[in-house]
Amino acid sequence: MTHIQGDDILYSNFVYDPEVYYFFYLGDLKNYSLNFFVKETFERRFPGREIKFIAIVPDVCMQYNYANIIVINPVAQADMITNHTFSSSEVAPKMSCRINSGQFMTAVSGSTTVRRLIDTLLQHQDLLYINLYESVVEMELDAINGVSILGPDKLIARKFNDKVVQHKELQGVVPFIEGRVCRGIDSLMEITASLRERWADGIFVSAAFSAAGANSAVTHSQEDVAAKFIDDECEYLVTKYISHDLDPTVLAVVANEEDVYIAGVADQTIVDGNRFVGSHFPSVVTKEQQQQLREYTVAVGKIMGKAGYRGIFGCDYLIDEEGNIFFLEINARKQGTTLEFCFTLEQNLPEGSPMLPELEYYAVTENRFPPETVEMEENIRGIHWGTYNHKVNRTEITNGYIPQNPYERETFNKVACKELEKDFVILEHLGTNLKVMPGTFLARVVSVARTREDVNEGLCQGTGFIKQTIAEA
Repeated sequence: MTHIQGDDILYSNFVYDPEVYYFFYLGDLKNYSLNFFVKETFERRFPGREIKFIAIVPDVCMQYNYANIIVINPVAQADMITNHTFSSSEVAPKMSCRINSGQFMTAVSGSTTVRRLIDTLLQHQDLLYINLYESVVEMELDAINGVSILGPDKLIARKFNDKVVQHKELQGVVPFIEGRVCRGIDSLMEITASLRERWADGIFVSAAFSAAGANSAVTHSQEDVAAKFIDDECEYLVTKYISHDLDPTVLAVVANEEDVYIAGVADQTIVDGNRFVGSHFPSVVTKEQQQQLREYTVAVGKIMGKAGYRGIFGCDYLIDEEGNIFFLEINARKQGTTLEFCFTLEQNLPEGSPMLPELEYYAVTENRFPPETVEMEENIRGIHWGTYNHKVNRTEITNGYIPQNPYERETFNKVACKELEKDFVILEHLGTNLKVMPGTFLARVVSVARTREDVNEGLCQGTGFIKQTIAEA
């Protein structure tokens, strides 16, 4: 067995065993547990082989309660070199920062250590699958002979993540909010100024590529626009802001241009008009609205499937105060609800039914769903859940820690089986004595119960515990 280390990685606890069949996961630590479903898919496909996954993540923690972790984060590594020499290591806390998916995939693709590891793996197995949270063009490891992406084609995914492309290609398919497309700052300022009086409740501006509140904003003045948007080469989508209380999201999988699987509908928690912080299930929208949301999402999925998209995606909507549904965006990747929907489906579907990662595997490798595929018609186990992502908005120092809990799946099972009425888990806490930079996930709370009220109680308690571990820098 060989312990994997290298100058281009921050941390590794991975020890290579040539008797094991491995696959890679590239993405944030908060989606680590999705890989157990991928692992179980491979175990069914290749009986008798021991399957494990290697998780390459950007998350900088003080310690890791996870197996086979490799941490790559060039920004945090540069800080480590600059500020944590032998003489200064005890003076300043280490930095934990979030980097965007492009930066991360570029660093992973260029890692000499990762490429050496791939060479070693391919000496003992014919194919190395890479399970991606998001397919991005900066990920270049699939150019290596014997390496295959277990996810959507990255160029097709990029196309459908473009808000301007969505606005052009889905006209007449889903109901859009009134809006316009423009390029550059001068055009953006001119269009928003001309609409400001008519759209008095606010103007929503989004860059062509945006997610989770980044590169988008609800603006109430031209000063808001000028302060937020500075890229003169970018295309922007400008739409009327609609006052509303419901932000449903639909999670789905595309197998081909005809087969689209709907996992379920959840309610997003949105703050400041555009910043996603969590979700709730089951949705509070009416059955009629849920059916319409499903139909819209299937229609979108078929268009994506015709273009060659294969795998998991999501569609976000809003419902105004009169009950009208409006399409917001496609997320051509796994969504924040993906893991919790896996746990929900596992409890509500017949035993042996394929979960979302298995559906994606078949979609990518065989352009179909397996014959045992079944959608969840009802929440027969009465599961309610809610999530909250604690992302810091300013530099903070942690002065406490919460042990990293790997038992979210068991929590869902215990509530579904009525062993527990309610419970919550705090996941992926970074640890103590860290300088946490703005935009970084400090921890995540998942609350599972038999009622939404109990779910909210768990979320409140969990976020309270997280806040006790931080102090303003």
